[in-house]
Amino acid sequence: MISIKIFSFNAYSENTYVLYDETKECVIIDPGMYDGSEQNELVNFIKSKELKPVLLLNTHCHLDHVFGNKFVFDSWGLKPQFHIGELPILQAVPGYAPQMGFTHYELSPEPEIFLPETGTISFGNSTLELIFAPGHSPAHLCFYSEEDHFLIGGDVLFYGSIGRTDLPGGNHQQLIKNIKEKLFLLPDDCKVYPGHGPATTIGFEKEQNPFLQ
Repeated sequence: MISIKIFSFNAYSENTYVLYDETKECVIIDPGMYDGSEQNELVNFIKSKELKPVLLLNTHCHLDHVFGNKFVFDSWGLKPQFHIGELPILQAVPGYAPQMGFTHYELSPEPEIFLPETGTISFGNSTLELIFAPGHSPAHLCFYSEEDHFLIGGDVLFYGSIGRTDLPGGNHQQLIKNIKEKLFLLPDDCKVYPGHGPATTIGFEKEQNPFLQ
């Protein structure tokens, strides 16, 4: 069974996730740590649980989701894995981060392994299914655990909202289509852990989300 630890990091209150199971292997998803105190918070949790980080995953590569990639690489030797369509988004970060006031940003390493649009990734005794859901960004991936009924959704679907589509590579119609045709196929009781804000469920968003009626 997968346990989930949620952190809220950086000026964007970005949700960073650590997933781990009974083997003590863990996956770090979208590390948003920007300063030393946030880095310490992540390290202290991993040490306190005696976890072994084995994968670094990015749902997408907007700056607030990759601030901590270099720190994770330096600490545990893990290069990020994401869909190759997000590489230009990652490479653009150093060009615009200073304009947004982020001057201490350390450049993320680039992947050695890119994730496909469909398939699975495994750690410990656990498996995550890949769901390709661009629209907020050009090659956004979500990570779904069928066994544990949850989705790490990044910036696709939020509690009562959806990801913004006014950034480079965004496409509103594509985002709505992917939510309805891919995420809404998941069970109603599937818990959605988004890139910002509180968790929700597929069933609640089907009924209540004003963007998807």
